[in-house]
Amino acid sequence: MQFFQPVENISDFKNLDEGEILCGYMDGISGSPCTLSKVSRSYWHGWRNGLVDGGFTEQDDSQLRLEAQFSALPS
Repeated sequence: MQFFQPVENISDFKNLDEGEILCGYMDGISGSPCTLSKVSRSYWHGWRNGLVDGGFTEQDDSQLRLEAQFSALPS
């Protein structure tokens, strides 16, 4: 089984594919399941965030760390 490392910093996030993040997010927000062996890390990242925004799960520590880094950026 394939496992992905959660995205925890902005530089890592910038290496992901935006289109795949969006596709994963749209599936996650609707509660669709995710088969890790069939998706990319970018998709998986979006799917996890979609699950949170869809109310299917709570943010985990990795998501909170990434959110804090984005929040700390100057506006």
